[in-house]
Amino acid sequence: MRDVAPRAVTTICRALQEQIEHGLLASGSQLPAERKLSEVFDTTRITLREALGQLEAQGLIYREERRGWFVSPPRLAYNPLVRSHFHAMVAGQGRVPATEVLSARLLPAPVEICELLELPALSSVIQIRRARRIDGRLVLYVEHYLNPSYFPGVLDFDLTLSLTELYASEYGIHYGRVRFDMVPTALHSEAAAALKVAVGSPALRIVRINRDQHGRIIDCDLEFWRHDALHVSVEVPE
Repeated sequence: MRDVAPRAVTTICRALQEQIEHGLLASGSQLPAERKLSEVFDTTRITLREALGQLEAQGLIYREERRGWFVSPPRLAYNPLVRSHFHAMVAGQGRVPATEVLSARLLPAPVEICELLELPALSSVIQIRRARRIDGRLVLYVEHYLNPSYFPGVLDFDLTLSLTELYASEYGIHYGRVRFDMVPTALHSEAAAALKVAVGSPALRIVRINRDQHGRIIDCDLEFWRHDALHVSVEVPE
């Protein structure tokens, strides 16, 4: 009897995976309610949720708080070596980008940000918090930290647009050398709330430290991507 639940989980996972792979459950479509799925597979909610959790870990489905389960759309191809920005990268792959500004303000720099931007103690930074969507789906929560010395008046501009293009058009600043750090993580409360998922959900954390054309550290980004949203692919030239 102890093998029944594991076998049931495997059966449910295989059945849903086949439906997804053959297009019967389309990308972005919502799965039936858990009660209905439990009836379909003649199983308990506990066993069903274990199966759904395994499929979520594989990136095949995802859950939104208070809305239910959905089939994951194709991952976005992400190449850190390519000079681009979110809207251009998403649109270039035939997808629809959107950005929402959650907050934008001048504040005392946290210790981590002082270190990343090489600022002295008790410095101020501009923090811009944004949530970003692909085809209407929330996929990215990002905190931008700008050295205010280089961007006077930046809070007066439309910050739903590309900061890369704003830097160039209004300040004559272009990105130079960039450092990336990527680690798997669990979403903290602010990121989880912005992405409408449970606290502790898996994510990819990308920290970018950006220098301008003169080699000055001008800003840094703390990005939190849904774990099933990205496919990181890098080709290193000879």
